[in-house]
Amino acid sequence: MRLYEDMTAGTALHPEYTVGTWTVDPAHSEISFTVKHLQISKVRGFFRKFDVTITTTEDFEDSTIEAVIDVASVDTNQEQRDNHLRTGDFFLVEEYPTATFKSTAFAGTPDDFTVTGDFTLRGVTKSIALKGEFGGIEKDGYGRIHAGATATTKINRKDFGVEYNAVLESGGMLLGDEVTLNLDIQVILQQ
Repeated sequence: MRLYEDMTAGTALHPEYTVGTWTVDPAHSEISFTVKHLQISKVRGFFRKFDVTITTTEDFEDSTIEAVIDVASVDTNQEQRDNHLRTGDFFLVEEYPTATFKSTAFAGTPDDFTVTGDFTLRGVTKSIALKGEFGGIEKDGYGRIHAGATATTKINRKDFGVEYNAVLESGGMLLGDEVTLNLDIQVILQQ
């Protein structure tokens, strides 16, 4: 999460910026994806198990984000399709049970930030850029400090070795190559 404005423009740290280690609140977070299906609509899926840790530092550009996604937790609301996604045609979960993201750079402002990092899926690592916005910081009824952000990016699944497809009667393809990843993440400051 980018929690401060451009220091070169004469502005200070975002007023809610807090230094520390933040861990995901899974009850209030979601990682989802969409991909074109039959060239006429999109299929949406979710990863139900994941871990996110954000470490914010005094110099925000030294802050880090790390995420681990249990790809076997894929859920598209259709068991047969989910089981197929776990096979070698897609995620190959027996060999590659997790996908990971590790940040390498930050840019922008709280309302329009970019986090660049290394994304690894099926043993292939590529640099991706997540674009999003900071939702803010609030204290819950138990005194815990929460922060929230949303982000999105698009990847080409073939870049990560996910080649499976089928030709339709019309000559088109069953699945699109572009996959949109959406993150709606809430984290809790660790005391």
